[in-house]
Amino acid sequence: MNFPSDLRYTKDHEWVKVVDGNTALVGITEFAQSELGDIVYVDINSVGNELSADEVFGTVEAVKTVSDLFLPVAAKIVEVNPALENEPELVNSDPFGKGWMVKIEVANIADIDHLLDAEAYTSLVS
Repeated sequence: MNFPSDLRYTKDHEWVKVVDGNTALVGITEFAQSELGDIVYVDINSVGNELSADEVFGTVEAVKTVSDLFLPVAAKIVEVNPALENEPELVNSDPFGKGWMVKIEVANIADIDHLLDAEAYTSLVS
C-alpha cells in the first residue's frame, strides 16, 4: 500500500489534507477501507458541529461491520462529500481522492503537525 506524503494520519486510520488555509479534507486510509471490505453506506450527520480531536463524526458501514469515524483534530464540520450518498464505494476505489468524507475548518492548524506522517503511518500498519 502507498500512503501519500502530503497527508497526515491518525492511529485510527483517518487521514487529513489541508486544502486551503485552515480548511482540510478528512477520509479513511486505504488500509482502513481494505480491512472493512465493501463499503455500502456512509452516515455523517455532523455538519455544522464543532468537535474535539478524536470525537466521532460519523460511521461507515461495510457488508459485515459498522465502524466509527474519528475526527483527527478539533474542527467544525462544514461539508459532507455529496458523492458518497449515491456512491459509498468511492471510499473503497479512491480513498485518498474522490472518497474523502468531510471538509472541516480546523480550530488550530498547528495540530495537524502532531499527526503521523506517511512514514510513521506505514510503520504503524506494517
